[in-house]
Amino acid sequence: MDYEFPISMRICYVGGANNIHLLRWIKWIANAGHDVHLITDHPTEINNVKIYSLKHKKDGGYINFISKMRQTKKLVNKINPDILHAHYVFGYGTFAAYTNFHPFVLSAWGSDILIDPKKSKVIKFLVKYSLDKADLITADGENTIDEIKKFNVDPQKIHCIYHGVDPFQFSPSRIDEKLQKKYEISDSPIIISIRNLKTIYDIDTLIQSVPLVLKDFPKAKFIIAGDAGDVSNVNKNYKDHLKDLSKSLGVFDNIRFVGKIPHDQLPYYLTASNVYVSTSVSDGGIAISTLEAMACGLAPIVTDVGDNKKWIKDGENGFIIPIKDPKILAEKIIYLLGNENLRKQFGKINRKIVEEKQNYEKEMEKMEMLYNDVICK
Repeated sequence: MDYEFPISMRICYVGGANNIHLLRWIKWIANAGHDVHLITDHPTEINNVKIYSLKHKKDGGYINFISKMRQTKKLVNKINPDILHAHYVFGYGTFAAYTNFHPFVLSAWGSDILIDPKKSKVIKFLVKYSLDKADLITADGENTIDEIKKFNVDPQKIHCIYHGVDPFQFSPSRIDEKLQKKYEISDSPIIISIRNLKTIYDIDTLIQSVPLVLKDFPKAKFIIAGDAGDVSNVNKNYKDHLKDLSKSLGVFDNIRFVGKIPHDQLPYYLTASNVYVSTSVSDGGIAISTLEAMACGLAPIVTDVGDNKKWIKDGENGFIIPIKDPKILAEKIIYLLGNENLRKQFGKINRKIVEEKQNYEKEMEKMEMLYNDVICK
């Protein structure tokens, strides 16, 4: 099918401007020449994008939630876009659905479908409400799409759009000697985790594996990046807990808690490392951080969640391990550290996978086509 794009579509996004993956999405669409607007709880500055900030009510709770629904509707009426596109089904997706604006595009991110509906009947109702209102739904994982279908959503309006990776930015050639000196890791085998410091990513298991790895590789260093993201009661003390755990196990000196890494600096941290680890207990599709590591030619060890098995074949381009099993994790880390040729072989395969099937540019071009399609219906 041939697509003829409007010279410029006016697209209004509703979502968290504190999320790098949404920012990348919006920036690409803006750079493609479209008129882009963003309604968000997290005001920021983006070139060629008009930002609208949702105001918080002191009352909090459901009063605040309802207020943001009404604010969103008022703003959308003012903007009068060609397309309304919300990212994250519960919350931002609910605000957008309430406007009753069409065409309405909704992007599921994973936890909003896999976890949130299980928290309460109210959230489950609002998730279905948002899905029913949408004219087009995107998700970046097969497991997320399968879960969406359980809400009796018309399969014809669900499309898989990967967040993707820029293979030019994330490349095995990105080396930074200053970084190695800064963290005193130049003469050490490096294991890296770049998932946020949230309980869902189970960094405990990684830290519990460290003493076992050090028995075979006493100079090994572990880079643990990320922060708590949107602070909640569950996550706000998690970093302190992880530091206390590493001290109690006597491995604190072998761990570098580096905090949140700016996205443009992330390739340098990945290429300074030998092994990538993700100990998550839940994922929608495959984590972007895993794909970024693969693009940088790393050998990944990931838990058996989400769509990890679709992209990583155990023993062929990485390892799939059970959740919450530090012993098996340590065994795989030790095996990879001791087999440089295998690591390089895995890395070459992974680089090719990302270039061919998870290319950010190609995925955004597909999204642009879907925008045109939904407008023309």
